[in-house]
Amino acid sequence: MKPILFVAIAILLGAPLAKPQTDARDIQPILKQQLQSRQVVTFQLQQFLMKKAPKLPAPSSAQQWTAEAKRIRRHLLQDVIFHGWPKQWVTAPPQFQDLGTVKTGKGYQLHKLRYEIVPGFYTTALLYEPDPLNGKVPAVLDVMGHFPKLGNKQEFEQKLCINQALKGMIALNPEWMGMGELNVPGNSHWYQADLNLVGMNGVGLFYLAMRRGLGYLAQDPHVDASRLAVTGLSGGGWQTIVLSSLDPRVLVSVPVAGYATLSGRVARVPGEPGDLEQNPSDFLVGSDYSTLTAMRAPRPTLLINNAEDSCCFRAPLVKPYIYDAIKPFFHLYGKEAAFQFHQNTNISAHNYGLDNRQHAYAFLVKHFHLPADGKEIPVGQDLKTYQELLVGVPKDNLTILGLARKMAAEIKHSPITSKSRAELRQVVRYHPVSVHRAWGEYDTWHNQVESISYRFEMSNGLSATGVWLKQVSTPTEAPLTIVLNDGGREAAATESWGHAPEVADRLQRDEQVLALNLLFTGDAAPDQHAYLLTGMLAATGARPLGMEAAQLIGIANWAQSKWHPAAVRVETTGIRTQLASLTAAALEPHLFSRIENYGGMRTFRYLLDRPVSYESVPDLFCLDLYKDFDISQLEELASPARISEFDSVHAQGAH
Repeated sequence: MKPILFVAIAILLGAPLAKPQTDARDIQPILKQQLQSRQVVTFQLQQFLMKKAPKLPAPSSAQQWTAEAKRIRRHLLQDVIFHGWPKQWVTAPPQFQDLGTVKTGKGYQLHKLRYEIVPGFYTTALLYEPDPLNGKVPAVLDVMGHFPKLGNKQEFEQKLCINQALKGMIALNPEWMGMGELNVPGNSHWYQADLNLVGMNGVGLFYLAMRRGLGYLAQDPHVDASRLAVTGLSGGGWQTIVLSSLDPRVLVSVPVAGYATLSGRVARVPGEPGDLEQNPSDFLVGSDYSTLTAMRAPRPTLLINNAEDSCCFRAPLVKPYIYDAIKPFFHLYGKEAAFQFHQNTNISAHNYGLDNRQHAYAFLVKHFHLPADGKEIPVGQDLKTYQELLVGVPKDNLTILGLARKMAAEIKHSPITSKSRAELRQVVRYHPVSVHRAWGEYDTWHNQVESISYRFEMSNGLSATGVWLKQVSTPTEAPLTIVLNDGGREAAATESWGHAPEVADRLQRDEQVLALNLLFTGDAAPDQHAYLLTGMLAATGARPLGMEAAQLIGIANWAQSKWHPAAVRVETTGIRTQLASLTAAALEPHLFSRIENYGGMRTFRYLLDRPVSYESVPDLFCLDLYKDFDISQLEELASPARISEFDSVHAQGAH
């Protein structure tokens, strides 16, 4: 029988017609539509961060600034850097082992040292001394940057340390985590995010490592503890400004191409943001790296930057913020000459080359009152190989990841109480947002499905995107399912984790659907290096996870007022959207009737055990999150919303 004749007969006989099935292939082009440029998202995040950039203080006297600097120093150390760290680790004296002396017969000697950063986690160091060594002499802590292959055996580092020894200084050159002898799996600097997750600000490990070295020098019987200095390139420059600003024992500081202010970093995303230790959680709340520089006043400080640096922190771009703006602080003390800036122009690269080293020598000998000059003594023939300088660490030496796993094993979660929701709000720094404007950008009406695509402008200046769909015959008061997918809105149109395409499946159930891309997902993500921006957000006191949950709550409230659905449920695929939805439901438990998670995780231990990289899911590594909550606690807080978990990544063994 012909289809048209069949329909005609059915109509005449009053028979009901079968409802057309929504085909996922019809949905895909609608969900695939890009609703905003990722460059726009990056710009929005830049604007958001710029509003949070701390302002440089404006003290009226040296006495006032000395007192304020002391307060900032105490706050950063106690409340930020050592947040969550065992007190006995923080206050423990340096424990160094001398594993042998290398005599050179050329006016200096060196010692191979090994020391404990925290129990079970060792690093190595090379100590260069004048030979012979008479009386007490000044000392320099030479900290390293990101040089994974050779670490502190780099050519420029050996020349720097040897010359310091030949000019009458003791030089201690520690190996940095993840570099040289510590360049092993589990020591990537991004694993400090795992420390954040278990409740210890990851930057604390980095600070302890360098402070142990300074403490060793301060108690060395051959060192004049009133003449201590710190210098280093790149990540070593970052270590230099942090340690020498927060530890009053450091007399002289020479950071080389190692840092910028938050505004300087934001302006040059992605080139300037730096590794995670340079953006520790809450480190830039109320103070910035310009403030740290000002805290050096009135102690001698030489900033060295390269005019055409091939990496970052180019002199003309950072000088206005970290030098010009800081000169008045030294003026308060009448010590303008103690604060200097050198712009290197003879090497178009990221370097601590000859010109930079000679400026550092001259500055050190001047303020240490040594008889030497600033010219480098040729020592190229004295350089040693990596193997010759190898010290060695224990075979069972901890790593950054290993330490995080060790601390995670000690976590015991308390039962949920009436205070738990308030605690969660604090952990994720939840700040409610609303839909300021919903821009309708695109619509469709065919194959019995209608849709409107929206760009959601939120009240905090950030945005999300979404597509609302329903079958034409479905009433607008029908239940609404918000669909979230780690792969973005487009991925929700295809089968995944063994279940039907989410959007088409819900439409066939006579529901409305809002396929949503929250911040950091799909076309609501920045154009590149989202993990760098999330680090900066956390440094300014925000939490990306809390921002995503706030967007979900704000958009769900908007949807309720617009369509008045009988109920709002959420369906997610992947661990990122799983956690955003669980957090939102735990914060606002009466907003959603049900949450279904596909391919989620059953415990935060999955992030450490797998391990899942910070770069792939930076929003999940929220300071204190696993220390205070696990997935089961969030699910309990979400009641009365019903939570269903399907195809857990633990069961599937994949992500």
